[in-house]
Amino acid sequence: MKRLLIALGLVVLLLVPVACAKAPSNNEGEIIAPTPSPAPMPAPTPPDYYKGDEGGALPSTQERMIVRNGYIELVVADVLGTRDDIAHLAASYGGYVVSSSIRGEEEDLRGNITIRVPDDLFEQALAEMRGMAVRVVEESTSSYDVTEEYVDLQSRLKNAEATEQQYLNILEQATDVEDILRVYERLTYVRQEIEQIKGRMQYLERTSSMSLIEVRLEPEASAKPLARAGWNALEVFKSAIRGLSIAGQVIGTIAIWLLIFIPIWGTILGIIIWRVRRRKRA
Repeated sequence: MKRLLIALGLVVLLLVPVACAKAPSNNEGEIIAPTPSPAPMPAPTPPDYYKGDEGGALPSTQERMIVRNGYIELVVADVLGTRDDIAHLAASYGGYVVSSSIRGEEEDLRGNITIRVPDDLFEQALAEMRGMAVRVVEESTSSYDVTEEYVDLQSRLKNAEATEQQYLNILEQATDVEDILRVYERLTYVRQEIEQIKGRMQYLERTSSMSLIEVRLEPEASAKPLARAGWNALEVFKSAIRGLSIAGQVIGTIAIWLLIFIPIWGTILGIIIWRVRRRKRA
């Protein structure tokens, strides 16, 4: 019996080291339970914009750059007064007059005025101008999206500025005169490109933030006097005398030319008359 107990003890002593060798343990020798595999990460929520190949981000719909233009033709009682009112309207909205012109005279005055107003006041400005008119003859609006062009310009500007910096680094290390001149030439070209890109970007920013409205002004139709205002019989008589004098000068000029060239045209006329009479005799 004692031998059986000793044999069982030896078997237990042999199995315990094997089990400990198979179980994972930390640096301190403690047995650690197996860690479960992590759960998959959730898919990211798509943002309000997508990124192009150059890393530029297209703004969301609320941030897009829209250029808006408007045209309106108005019939008004006072062309000059309405033109001035529209100019004051643009100034009060924080805008400005782009161009203005008046043609005709008295009751036939017609005008054109073009203004820029902040884009968020575009519709309000059109409504104000409708209220100035006797009637609206024509009205139209147009808009186009320049967001993608602007983002493309941003990418081009970034690349051009990086190229400029590279040329500046090369210029600092260049020692040969020919190399320096070549780098200067390329640097000048890159800087011109940068200025052109910046100018186009500023234009898009200005036109998208300030909408353009072109206004055509026509006078209200009214009864006109039979005789035009300012008609004067004496002036008409003087004009007729001046016309008669001009006609006499023209006739006198023709007579002088005929007299000077009489040897030529007289000879030709004499030959023609002689041949006609000769044919009649024959």
